[in-house]
Amino acid sequence: MQTIAEFKQKPINCFLLDNQKARPFRPGDKREKKPVIDKNKCIKCGLCYIFCPDGAIKRIDEGYYDVELDWCKGCGICELECWFGAISMIQEEA
Repeated sequence: MQTIAEFKQKPINCFLLDNQKARPFRPGDKREKKPVIDKNKCIKCGLCYIFCPDGAIKRIDEGYYDVELDWCKGCGICELECWFGAISMIQEEA
């Protein structure tokens, strides 16, 4: 079992720097591909929102969904779960 001191030393969602201070960490910083939602194909079903493991899909005006790229890690689950082909993963620009 971990002691409280050992538990406090483990960073959660951050990088531990040399001087023992934490810097915020965003999953989207390491992404290779990003999802793009085609509103012409989207029927506003919300499957992408339901299946996103990072909570990176958010509902916007008129019932459509958009991707919060700071939280998206580019896993592609939203593309796989979209029955209507409204989401495509495109290569992230360097």
